[in-house]
Amino acid sequence: MKTCISCGMPMTKPSDYPSGDDSKDYCIYCARPDGSMQPYPEKLEGTTEFLIRTQGLDRQAARQMAIRTLSKLPAWKDKEPIKE
Repeated sequence: MKTCISCGMPMTKPSDYPSGDDSKDYCIYCARPDGSMQPYPEKLEGTTEFLIRTQGLDRQAARQMAIRTLSKLPAWKDKEPIKE
């Protein structure tokens, strides 16, 4: 089993991968329509929205949590932090 390098989601079945391509290191939720991986600003915004929707956080708290969470993942660990 692989874990998405962009969001940390476990990828356990072909439908978890963009176009079912299990050679990808990122999941379907981190892929753009063309199958490429979302860039950091896009992933940060999506993660922020996800945290607002699922955790009930306000935007500022959700964004800070998203920044902390993404910074621990392989795709973003060397990414310069976005300043508020």
